[in-house]
Amino acid sequence: MALKRITKHPILEIRENIEVTFAWNGKKLTGYQGEMISSALFANGIHIFGHHPKDNSPQGMFCANGQCSQCLVIADGLPVKSCMTPLAEAMKIKSVEGLPKLPEDDVEPRIQSVATRDVEVLVIGAGPAGLAAAVELGKLGVDTLIIDDKDRPGGKLVLQTHKFFGSVEDSYAGTRGFEIATILEEEIDKLESVDIWLNTTAVAVFSDKIVGAVKGVKSSRYKQIKPQKLLIATGAREKMLSFPGNTLPGVYGAGAFQTLVNRDLVKSSEKVLIVGGGNVGLIAGYHAIQAGIEVVALIEALPQVGGYKVHADKLKRLGVPILTHHTVVAASGKDKVELVTVARLDADWNVVPKTHKTFEVDTVLIAVGLAEVNEFYIKAKKWGMDAFCAGDAREIAEASAAMFTGKIEGLKIAQSLGLPVGEIPSEWDQKATILKSKPGPAVSRKHPVREQGVFPIFHCYQEVPCNPCTSVCPVGAIRTEQDEITGLPYITDLDACTGCGSCVAVCPGLSMILVDYRDDPEHPWVTLPYEIGRERVEVGQKIPITDVDGAILGYYPVEKISVRRKYPGTLLIQAKVDKNVAKAAMGIWVQEKQIEPSTIYEKELPPDVAIVCRCERITAGEIKAAIRNGVRDMNQLKALTRVGMGACGSKTCRPMIWRIFKEEGIELGTVTDRVDRPLFVEVPIGMLAGAHGGGHLEDK
Repeated sequence: MALKRITKHPILEIRENIEVTFAWNGKKLTGYQGEMISSALFANGIHIFGHHPKDNSPQGMFCANGQCSQCLVIADGLPVKSCMTPLAEAMKIKSVEGLPKLPEDDVEPRIQSVATRDVEVLVIGAGPAGLAAAVELGKLGVDTLIIDDKDRPGGKLVLQTHKFFGSVEDSYAGTRGFEIATILEEEIDKLESVDIWLNTTAVAVFSDKIVGAVKGVKSSRYKQIKPQKLLIATGAREKMLSFPGNTLPGVYGAGAFQTLVNRDLVKSSEKVLIVGGGNVGLIAGYHAIQAGIEVVALIEALPQVGGYKVHADKLKRLGVPILTHHTVVAASGKDKVELVTVARLDADWNVVPKTHKTFEVDTVLIAVGLAEVNEFYIKAKKWGMDAFCAGDAREIAEASAAMFTGKIEGLKIAQSLGLPVGEIPSEWDQKATILKSKPGPAVSRKHPVREQGVFPIFHCYQEVPCNPCTSVCPVGAIRTEQDEITGLPYITDLDACTGCGSCVAVCPGLSMILVDYRDDPEHPWVTLPYEIGRERVEVGQKIPITDVDGAILGYYPVEKISVRRKYPGTLLIQAKVDKNVAKAAMGIWVQEKQIEPSTIYEKELPPDVAIVCRCERITAGEIKAAIRNGVRDMNQLKALTRVGMGACGSKTCRPMIWRIFKEEGIELGTVTDRVDRPLFVEVPIGMLAGAHGGGHLEDK
């Protein structure tokens, strides 16, 4: 069986890896040393990691972020989260069938004291907010420790292949997310007072103001950290939807998909449907096409997508249908997703009869929003710690905003330590607010009537915080309205443009082109940005050129392909077109044949059969029945149904339970919230006693 690896990518470098062999349920397979077990299994076409003890239903990956336990496997005799455990040579891995059995102890248990590390500032989370804060603290010489549960810093930046919005000066606009992660990592490496522990999971915040963490993978050790100041920059977790079939392998979060495709270069799917039209869903669709995966459709329940219009326009130009006023009705398949059914919603959010469409897919990506990972912050404040919060853990926004909030909180922490940092610049707060702002309404724009010379056409129709084109124009001819970062760009002098194409290459939204009438006014050149597979476009090949909404304007041969050294991932495709379509030209259609639904859904399953609690397999119907019987306490609901008692600690089901209370007409203020567990992440009890790996004593 051929491994499902991405061997060509328009943006990412295909790395050299050390191949290792491992056993899966006794069968010999190959993978890469150090990659996560889940990625190695996906690369071998394995999507089922076990079967649930309650109903024997197949279980696969869901979050790929260590937040749940859906990907549990038995590795060398121990139950582990496959998305957080690296593969090693000769590893013996088994699926979890029923409840995993604990291994026999082979060491006489002895309680051992655990040393406590004192530090001025502890930062939990090495994503954009945590790294940006640590840079500010490190510049001031503050003793700072960053801990993160991944094997590399950067957080979600590592998963982002697209160019960032914002400004060049403040948020690396025009630079790709994974490149920003490298920039921040290099800044951290230069700071002597900043230490970083990777593969380190924070598990609890205790009443004595100590943070417990498990450090390392193979030789895990429990560590205690006592900070003077604590910064929570733990990011966000993805929300889930309740619909029949939502626990089938192949239904998982868009972030998990980006982890597989962009971080680990695993071609996890062949055909996907995306649920959710925010930036996460729109960008995931773009990443899928870059990886050679078909996107059959993106659906959004609202009348319009909630993300940036330029992201939606990119998908339309590539041939992806975007269906607004639509919801997912059900996913079905024997052992994994094979079909997904969607339907139209009316103005009251009810499914419109006879509007069901069924697509053949192997993956359904859920991108319906994010929830703050803020439990560490809440607990720290409860225990009276001097705690701060930044990034998505504080407020869901773009990564550019997270970096700014991290910088601000870093200086606030320095102030609280009594360092002479002065006043935090007021414009920082203003810029952070702008970067967190929602996109404005789409507007119409008139293009220049001129048909001579060379100049850019701006297909930006929505105010978003973005202005890198103003920074790269060598003649300074591009500005934004009112010189605001959210203002729409325009050219101040058509005669000033030299046709260098830098603005086209830097544009994060790929929403800018050049038209050049100098050679032939009747058949001007157009320069289009392109970031999909290089092999799909060759000089001399006729390509379908589209307008901003994806309508094909005509087929024209490629005359030239070039690239700017600073933006190597963005090809500049040049073609001669008819003058009547030149200013409307915007992109290149990739999915030549629009993928149509294959069947009509005939039997609608009742939504109450949908699973809400994935760990305990508790349905929406069971929860509704308890609520209708008068339950108004999450703890009582847990005692009656076991909802929220699973390994994930209700991280996934909790938001859905609140939604069910609301849908049942219950005033949320009358509902008693759950009592959080003392530990936020599972850890062997032996680990807390100073045992090495939870079962073996620490050597030193």
